[in-house]
Amino acid sequence: MTQKEESLKPVYIDAFDLDDAWFQCLSTILDKGHIYTIDRGSYKGQKRLEFDFVSIRVKKPSHQIIPIIPEGMSIPPPTDMNYINSYLSYLLTGQKTKTEDYTYGERLVDPKVRIEEKTDGENSMIREISLNCNQIEEVINLYKTHGHGTNQAVMEIGMPSDIKLIDPPCLRIIDTRIRYGKLHFILYFRSWDLWGGFPSNLGGLQLVKNYMAEEIGVGDGEIIAVSKGLHLYDYSWELAQIRTNKHERKLK
Repeated sequence: MTQKEESLKPVYIDAFDLDDAWFQCLSTILDKGHIYTIDRGSYKGQKRLEFDFVSIRVKKPSHQIIPIIPEGMSIPPPTDMNYINSYLSYLLTGQKTKTEDYTYGERLVDPKVRIEEKTDGENSMIREISLNCNQIEEVINLYKTHGHGTNQAVMEIGMPSDIKLIDPPCLRIIDTRIRYGKLHFILYFRSWDLWGGFPSNLGGLQLVKNYMAEEIGVGDGEIIAVSKGLHLYDYSWELAQIRTNKHERKLK
């Protein structure tokens, strides 16, 4: 008997705003997500429910930024505007603590290369060298100076050395496009927590996009996000089922 050949099952979500995108992703992942045990990464040994690959188009991300939890549902909202506004500050500054290897803000506005230098014998020290590159301002200036017809206005979060980190960045690329008079974001997440991370990440990035659009002098456009790792941790499966009123699939 031959083993049944399995293939990836890409999913496409076409959403109106960020609340709609979150709800559609929750509903679809409960039907089509793949369950597996985490061998390496956050919550090692626990289970994830995950899309093989997902592409999400959000037409009006500024319309409703935070998820709506209907009145009477006994679940907490995954985020709120106070948190998203603080997250915006995190994305626009390069500050980080001594215990952090990176922050998204650092990678965007003050990226640094970490160099390990040998001192004496087996001892070594880590030195950080700033690249002196505020990618947000560089993209704004690129569009204002050279025009909108370019495919070069991309902001990178990931670095090759991230493969050595215990917890490498989930967001890797923020690509941009100005078309039809509006600034659009195209995002890639290598891994992405759908319950808690998705709403705050996209809410904060929407505010960044709106700021950049105003600085450039264009309209605020769409968000397209893709990921091969958009998932729900097992602790949030029941929360997702309550929010979507879907209990048909037994998750184990």
